[in-house]
Amino acid sequence: MLAKENALQPEEHVRSYFEMLFRLWGHQHWWPAQSSFEVIVGAFLTQNTSWSNVERALGKLREAKLLSVQGIRSTPLPKLERLIRSAGYFRQKSRRLKAFVRFLDEHYRGSLARMFAQPTAKLRAELLALNGIGPETADSILLYAGNHPVFVVDAYTRRIQERHELIPAKATYEEIRELFERALGPEAEKFLTIASSASLPVSGASGSSHTPSRMSLSRRNASAQVFNEMHGLIVGVGKNFCKKSQPQCEQCPLKKFLPRAQ
Repeated sequence: MLAKENALQPEEHVRSYFEMLFRLWGHQHWWPAQSSFEVIVGAFLTQNTSWSNVERALGKLREAKLLSVQGIRSTPLPKLERLIRSAGYFRQKSRRLKAFVRFLDEHYRGSLARMFAQPTAKLRAELLALNGIGPETADSILLYAGNHPVFVVDAYTRRIQERHELIPAKATYEEIRELFERALGPEAEKFLTIASSASLPVSGASGSSHTPSRMSLSRRNASAQVFNEMHGLIVGVGKNFCKKSQPQCEQCPLKKFLPRAQ
């Protein structure tokens, strides 16, 4: 059985991962937020820190009633730094948030709706041109805040794919992103049918699932929804099983897809 599974093409592996993990864990409700702008702020804050630290910083901004475009625009930099201190690199991240709001004001008159109405490739290029926005942050903003159909590649995604030998160690971010988009995008409607007919998760584990939120429940096109779910499921595997230093391969639901040597 193992040899047969590993005879699959990388795209077939990715599709099999989705079906297995979704049937096991169900909807992951990514990204946990109440507004598009909260997702954007979270995408900046989560760079080089844990999500628990981000949640504390978001909570401070929410308590101060500043978790909005106007809030970031009007808040003096020293105060913004104090509010997001728990997220680490708070001076750098404060400047980047300010720069994003300036970009939004200058190019889209402060409107997220106008910004997200742009073609995906155009907006992605604009975001990548901003200081402090790399591919993962740009794609998180596009997918989770703007419902654009792009797949987000993070460290968990790379680690799992490398250990399963689906990508070479030197594969670029774009190569991994294109693999997932190629594997899942054309069959997104099929996967949504699986999702709608799936029963409740059959395991006590829940992957990386969050409490449903306004943004996690927002309407998306089929590809965006499937990319959203797949990223959450991959994070669940990475956090719970495919750990950096002590992988729990024997307990991992993707164990049967591992190369025989491992």
